Amino acid sequence: MGFGGPIGLIVVGLILAFALNDQEVGPLNMWTLGIILALAGALWLVLTIVQQNTKRRATTTAVTTDAEGRQASTQRTTESDPPAPPAI
Repeated sequence: MGFGGPIGLIVVGLILAFALNDQEVGPLNMWTLGIILALAGALWLVLTIVQQNTKRRATTTAVTTDAEGRQASTQRTTESDPPAPPAI
């Protein structure tokens, strides 16, 4: 999931809210509809940011020494997703 969808929804919502603030289409007030779309886009954006930052990263470094005193280091990075939510 990227950031384009939520930002587009926020932009459309703000355009409806502020550019067409005195307009009504049937029973819908454009200002109210625009604010609802902008808030939905903001919530979507927050959820996208939270989802993309949930991976866990761990780095492990191991140093080994052979019989002649030479040292070698190995670095290993692992990423893991958080556990899935419990099934209901």
